[in-house]
Amino acid sequence: MISLENSVVARLESYGEKFEVLVDPHLAARVRQGETLNMEDVVAALDIFGNSSRGTRASEESLMKVFHTTDFATVAKKIIEKGEIHLTAEQRKQMTEEKRRQVITFIARNAINPQTGHPHPPQRIEMAMEEARVNIDPFKHVDEQVKETVKALRPLLPIRFEELRLAIRIPPDFAARAYGDIASASTMEKDEWQKDGSWVCVVRIPAGIQGEFYDLINKLSKGEGQVKVLNQVY
Repeated sequence: MISLENSVVARLESYGEKFEVLVDPHLAARVRQGETLNMEDVVAALDIFGNSSRGTRASEESLMKVFHTTDFATVAKKIIEKGEIHLTAEQRKQMTEEKRRQVITFIARNAINPQTGHPHPPQRIEMAMEEARVNIDPFKHVDEQVKETVKALRPLLPIRFEELRLAIRIPPDFAARAYGDIASASTMEKDEWQKDGSWVCVVRIPAGIQGEFYDLINKLSKGEGQVKVLNQVY
């Protein structure tokens, strides 16, 4: 369990009843985004409160009335998922900024300007978000927040998500060491070791990291690797 000093209140009101649980705000956000976490790791106390500031626990009757169970983990999870997380101003600012950076990074790495074929710089994305007055919710999943952000940005930025399919050949002297790094940086479709010891593969990468990926190939193969664009995947 977390310490009481690091906890905030998650509150749900339903059928005239109020329920509170003391949670870590960052872990509660992960629960709301669909992650499966042990509730004992998320909370500061194994109690469902009617009023946490007074230490008043919710009655079994009220729990059964609203949740149809008195199981702590089940009830706590529903409170976190459906209720309000009461953050301090500083916590909300920090978590919102973290989510904003995640959204900007995702768009910069996975989307391009279809007019130029190049990714938008993160600074340009951030400026467009400010101009569009994009509202970042620290408790929404990044994927959901990206969809909402891109919808708001499209009137301001030409933007399209696409992937590149690449064929890669790494010479024998570098193949064994390059395999792991290339596999980690891309989605591998197929690969094959050649009789001469070289390694060939077909991978997919976000179009926004094309330059970064080419730099990786050059570094791993000391400039001797070969890359060919097979097609773009929209």
